[in-house]
Amino acid sequence: MRVSQRLSRKKNLLLSFDAFGTLFTPKAPITTQYGEIAKFHGLAGFTDDELNASFKRAFKNESKLRPNYGKVAGLNAQMWWANVISKTFEPFLKDNESVPKPLISDLLTRFSTDKGYHIYPDVLPFFEMLRNSKRNPSGTTDKQNPWPWERTVVGVVTNLDDRASGVLTALGLNVGPRKFGSSAERSTEANIDEDISFVVLSYDVGYEKPDRQMFDAAKQLLKEALAEDSENTELQRVDQFEILHIGDELEKDYFGAKNAGWNALMIDRTGRFEDSFSANEPITSVEVRLGKDGAVDSTRKVQVIKDLQGLSAWTPKR
Repeated sequence: MRVSQRLSRKKNLLLSFDAFGTLFTPKAPITTQYGEIAKFHGLAGFTDDELNASFKRAFKNESKLRPNYGKVAGLNAQMWWANVISKTFEPFLKDNESVPKPLISDLLTRFSTDKGYHIYPDVLPFFEMLRNSKRNPSGTTDKQNPWPWERTVVGVVTNLDDRASGVLTALGLNVGPRKFGSSAERSTEANIDEDISFVVLSYDVGYEKPDRQMFDAAKQLLKEALAEDSENTELQRVDQFEILHIGDELEKDYFGAKNAGWNALMIDRTGRFEDSFSANEPITSVEVRLGKDGAVDSTRKVQVIKDLQGLSAWTPKR
């Protein structure tokens, strides 16, 4: 059966990505970068392991005290992260010494831009292929246009704070202005043909993946974006789109999307399932064990891709 025939029922796709660990990753471990900048500003007296443990404690305690990057407590994300940074370095301060403000500022800047992150090598080529498919839509697979969908709307669904859009932009992607929960953003004219048409942040939704409200928010933003696309009135219904989420975490991304009624694929960024792929096989099905503290409660089959180029081979199960 040809791909065009398999997709005869729905030829449009909402493609949702996780951000951290799926589209981009730190250039070096986060606490390694913390240590480098701290030493530049004159702080010392800690090992990498000590700094890593202190960062984890600070992040955990701040998350418990002021959840969702401080939104409930009236903080913005930068204020929340400034607290984490300060608490990370406090155990290593000398008497009457404080964490230098330029250190906090430098770290906030680094992890708001491409200074702290790099994009995975398959991401920009994939989005270039999507741009080409929009310029030369065919709905069939061929060498010039391997993408089988006639219309694709891309969103990001992430448990990150509001710096995510800036990081993606700095890394070379064209990110639209639409966000969940902001009337100002909703009234802004948005083009669903951006690389990324909208971003769903846990900070805005008030819940984190795997909560289905994150995925419901993405469908709502698709609906709003389609309603503004007056030139394509036949595409203004969400139910005319297949919906697929891609992420690197089993619980938050794969099963979170599945439980919300979405299609899902897990991207294997760590090579965990490398031996499960046959030669030239872009998608495979693997069996994973679920459970906590070493106890196996059940096993589930999961569809996995090596990289984003494998998405061209995906079709929904009927």
